[in-house]
Amino acid sequence: MLRFTNQFPIHQAARSEKLSAPSESYASTLRSSEENSVATSLTSGAVEYSSPKMKTPPDRLKLFRGWRFLSPLWERLQENPLLEDLHIIFVRDPAARNWLEVLLCYPGLHALVCHRLAHRLHQSGIPFFPRLISHTARFLTGIEIHPGAKIGRGVVIDHGMGVVIGETAIVGDYTLIYQGVTLGGTGKEKGKRHPTIGNHVVVGAGAKVLGNIQVGDYARIGAGSIVLRDVPANCTAVGVPGRNICRSNTPTCPLEHGRIPDAEATVIRSLIERIEHLEQELNSLKMDICLERDT
Repeated sequence: MLRFTNQFPIHQAARSEKLSAPSESYASTLRSSEENSVATSLTSGAVEYSSPKMKTPPDRLKLFRGWRFLSPLWERLQENPLLEDLHIIFVRDPAARNWLEVLLCYPGLHALVCHRLAHRLHQSGIPFFPRLISHTARFLTGIEIHPGAKIGRGVVIDHGMGVVIGETAIVGDYTLIYQGVTLGGTGKEKGKRHPTIGNHVVVGAGAKVLGNIQVGDYARIGAGSIVLRDVPANCTAVGVPGRNICRSNTPTCPLEHGRIPDAEATVIRSLIERIEHLEQELNSLKMDICLERDT
């Protein structure tokens, strides 16, 4: 599996959001306490990850940056997202040992290379050939990306078998997508019908993000989740359908697959505790009534 570290921090305005105050009902009090415990468990693994590094080009390309006659080529390389796609694999995947292995044996990279070519042809209005390239890449890699989808820089598709990205989907920079993910629509409507994924998002294995919804920056989507509503920034969504369980993600916070709680079990446990509390109150009232009758 890939490790998630924010190697390319984005300077953005500081956000501070306070959790809503507990309401008067007993169930809402239990729910807020559960959210606090979930947020603590999800962020406890962040300390195991190294601090973010500064954005640096691959070491082998640094040698050519000082050559004046190669400076135009260097600027073109810096603007090309394929260089970022290649470099980010070495940053996030401990199994990446050499350039030849990554270039020849990583289907996620192959699918992105084919998609960027098909997307450019699609934007130029060329018919048939973009879909042919997309179909060929799907046959070779098991990853289906429509030529109309917009893919940012530094996107990593881990393994990638079964990944489907729809025509109007938008994937932000440095997003990590595991195998079996679907970024699809919910019907046959035209126009924008696929999700928009923010920057530095992690989408767990087998997750389905459906419809024209927004997934904010640094969001996390648990494995096997079905997300049908917007996911705020710095939030983690799990379950079927997906529920937002915390808003405490940081740039270095990973997606702890083994620590993701069961949102449905949490709701059921809260209901059971509420029923037990009501039963105790009912029994106490019965005892009081019986005592009054006896007297």
